[in-house]
Amino acid sequence: MPNLSSVMNMSAPVENSPYDLLVIGGGVNGAGIARDAAGRGLKVLMAEQNDLAAATSSASSKLIHGGLRYLEYYAFRLVREALAERDVLLANAPHIIWPMRFVLPHMSELRPAWMIRAGLFLYDHLGWTPGKPSRLPGSKGVDLSGPYGQGLKDTYTKGFVYSDCWVDDARLVALNARGAADLGADIRVHTQVVAARRDGAVWRAQIVDRDNGRKTEIVARALVNAAGPWVGPMLGGVIDSISTPARLRLVKGSHIVVPRQYEGEHAFILQNDDRRVVFMIPYEGRFTLIGTTDIPFEGDPARVAISPEETEYLCRAANRYLAKALTPADAVWSYAGVRPLYDDGKSDASATTRDYVLEVNGRAGTPPVLSVFGGKITTYRRLAEHALEKLAPFFPAMGKAWTAGAPLPGGDLPDGDFARFLAITKAI
Repeated sequence: MPNLSSVMNMSAPVENSPYDLLVIGGGVNGAGIARDAAGRGLKVLMAEQNDLAAATSSASSKLIHGGLRYLEYYAFRLVREALAERDVLLANAPHIIWPMRFVLPHMSELRPAWMIRAGLFLYDHLGWTPGKPSRLPGSKGVDLSGPYGQGLKDTYTKGFVYSDCWVDDARLVALNARGAADLGADIRVHTQVVAARRDGAVWRAQIVDRDNGRKTEIVARALVNAAGPWVGPMLGGVIDSISTPARLRLVKGSHIVVPRQYEGEHAFILQNDDRRVVFMIPYEGRFTLIGTTDIPFEGDPARVAISPEETEYLCRAANRYLAKALTPADAVWSYAGVRPLYDDGKSDASATTRDYVLEVNGRAGTPPVLSVFGGKITTYRRLAEHALEKLAPFFPAMGKAWTAGAPLPGGDLPDGDFARFLAITKAI
């Protein structure tokens, strides 16, 4: 991390027109906030030190989901919000998000059938809004001797099926950034914010173009620290004189990609003996994606990678169910990401909340900085709305929330039906 005083003393040209908002970080939360803010009439600059979705936001399980397993931790508010958002995002981005059925083979020694049925009933109804039925079919019991059981050991005869969605996570980020740019936001990649300090009613931030080394000073009325795994080091380091009571917990999640293990377009959610769940998801036609792990992480998030132990863990979890056993050598690719979770004091990384905490440092007459802790890709849009609500006192002329009914670029399809859109364009 650069020395703050030396950076701020460097001579750098000052850009003429000040910004309302400087967003640090080009992941899903930063891009979502930039788009929302630009649509409310704010002048926005988003700076990403690498490329869009370069870290956590492209290392997900590729799911838009409520989080069935979070019900066991009584995270009802988070699950309710995520389920509601699932339908909103499916309507607004049907070209990169589509429904998927998830099969849960029953293993009675881990969770009794009545508990699973109760959980799925709650999952079907928790996100329900009067007058707005879900766009997805509900859950039901299934016989695994049929198509839903292909690839599994024949000892698994009964299971359950429910609905969630698949997403192209990196494109979700890119389309939010594209949408922000269409609304006038200045989106800069390979651009690192190396220092920021308050100067009266504004922030003065030094940014560096990593492609050519050019330094520039930016003036902004507010900062958003959406730096993901780097959100903590930004405070009191890059962003001058800011301390926070919020605690960050870095948790690594890793995935492996193996040759396709079963027919059908459904996914599996597999109960493991450590009470966690692991997903098996159809991936890129010829492959199956298996993940994820939950491992406490220390070190540089830019150098995260799966460990041999994690690969073995994922193979072992899948092999409890698969008729043909996997070995680590079957993995044709792997990836890992670091989740910047809000530390709620839970000893188990898997139990750490996936909810988000938004912290504002600033008061009347002082330029604010809003920092984003935690969150999950499904709730990024609501996180952005809440972030702008917290910044509203500093921007009294700012517009109202608008993104719930606004398709992402390319998502304005006939009746939200991608298959029908393809049929129409083919006919033309």
